[in-house]
Amino acid sequence: MRHLALAALATLAALAACSAPLPNRAPTGEALPEVRGEALDGRAWTLPRDWRGEPVVAVLGFVQDSQFDIDRWLIGLDMTQTAARVYEVPTIRGLAPRVFSAKINEGMRGGIPRALWGGVITVYADGERLQRFTGSERPRNARVLLLDAEGVVRYFNDEGFSVGGLNALRAALAGLGGVKGGAQGE
Repeated sequence: MRHLALAALATLAALAACSAPLPNRAPTGEALPEVRGEALDGRAWTLPRDWRGEPVVAVLGFVQDSQFDIDRWLIGLDMTQTAARVYEVPTIRGLAPRVFSAKINEGMRGGIPRALWGGVITVYADGERLQRFTGSERPRNARVLLLDAEGVVRYFNDEGFSVGGLNALRAALAGLGGVKGGAQGE
């Protein structure tokens, strides 16, 4: 059964990847548009409204192949003990992924420890809105956004993980005065 879920996930990811790419843009200084999503633990989210009050790092992935870059960012943030709430936000646009979202989420749950499910918020219905906000060219690269307490993007990266990028994100976070917390989704 797990193999079927993974095959369905791969097929849907391929369908989503076939969508015409949207031009990349750097939305630094702009408010994140309101989108609806659901964490793998079942909690419904409205972003960035539900994140307001303190800075958040959102790591967006548009295709399954972006997971490598996402993991490097998450490991870097963890290893440097970056004191911010961090959320992984798989963002898939298109009708087919929306129809099969329950199966896709189940496939993700199979590969992610239960303790981290609250930190993974999937966005399907509003996936195009988020992809339009950042652009979707070079979809394997994660989109890393540092949002301030009001949901405004204060740091953006879509160039892939680098130590320089991580240090720039940390400097931007320090400029916001740091935050309480630490681990993904806490």
